[in-house]
Amino acid sequence: MQQQYLEQTWRWYGPNDSVSLQDVKQAGATGIVTALHHIPHGEVWPLADILERKRIIEEAGLRWSVVESVPVHESIKTKNEQAYYYLANYNQSLRNLAQAGIKTICYNFMPVLDWTRTQLDLIMKDGSKALYFDWIDLAIFDLYILKRKDAVRDYSADILRQVEEKIKYLKAEDLDLLRYNVLMGIPGEGDISLESLTNSIEVYQSIGFEGLRKNLLYFLSSIEETCEELDIHMTIHPDDPPYPILGLPRIVSNEADLLYLLERQPKAFNGLCFCTGSLGAGPENDLPKILEQVKHRVHFVHLRNVKKDELGSFYEADHLDGDVDMYEVVKILVAENQHRATPIPFRPDHGHQMLDDLAKTTNPGYSAIGRLRGLAELRGLELGIIRS
Repeated sequence: MQQQYLEQTWRWYGPNDSVSLQDVKQAGATGIVTALHHIPHGEVWPLADILERKRIIEEAGLRWSVVESVPVHESIKTKNEQAYYYLANYNQSLRNLAQAGIKTICYNFMPVLDWTRTQLDLIMKDGSKALYFDWIDLAIFDLYILKRKDAVRDYSADILRQVEEKIKYLKAEDLDLLRYNVLMGIPGEGDISLESLTNSIEVYQSIGFEGLRKNLLYFLSSIEETCEELDIHMTIHPDDPPYPILGLPRIVSNEADLLYLLERQPKAFNGLCFCTGSLGAGPENDLPKILEQVKHRVHFVHLRNVKKDELGSFYEADHLDGDVDMYEVVKILVAENQHRATPIPFRPDHGHQMLDDLAKTTNPGYSAIGRLRGLAELRGLELGIIRS
């Protein structure tokens, strides 16, 4: 019996991406993961814009496999008085995507910040550059830039001691760079302001962990009819990083969170984007164990690796060399993929800035060569598993 391979995809930020679709083809991917980043959050994605993006991709000999992401507006996450309006828009965007034949939708439910890193150019031993999350630097941002009330309570004595040592040597330009890094948004969608972050923290403090969970279930129930009618698969991305930061709750961070979500919304449209990098940053997360329990609802996969230190700070490591047992994860995915009518799409998530890309301006984590290397390694790993 012929074995079915995972679908190899590549995140592309659209026509303004420094990585071209021709580059993607040469890297070996066949599917594209993209979004209409020029559409403001919460507004309807016009069918004409969707079809135009699809045309560009298909004329390059590729397929638009996954939408990443259709952003969930903050009004929905907080369930304020405008939530109904934005839910209607979200449902219409889903209908337009389905009309264009695109039915796997990635999204996240992280408050305000879609992802957080404190350094975008950590120099590795081989001279390449990686993304880095450092608890010391995050605490410096929280205490000295954001100046969040009672923030000191959220950090250990060890972290606070190291903060006091490090802050003595930081210059104004160092703090400016840290501020820029933490507040960076998704490419093409704009960054977050300190003022909006402060205001959002106050709102989410009143919502809390349980309240945010309820709002996620409310969101899913509000799109359930559309998704079931049109055979859409929603895939929620885990929190990045997978724990509360800056006073903001996180509800998609570990095994218990994923199982709760699937149990409370058991309909098939409600699925997961299994991101090994995000979940891998959680000190207690056993990724092969988690994947075995949720694999039947995984409709999209991000494969990347991280290495953590004793504080829980982490950098993004080579795809096959980190704390995540990538062999076991891919082995589980390969086995599950044989039971699917269509292959599970995966993409090499992030990659080191290296070789010629060191001299280029690229989206953090999304330079071409580092991801090409990651995709090649992951393809080889999958082939080895299948052949064995």
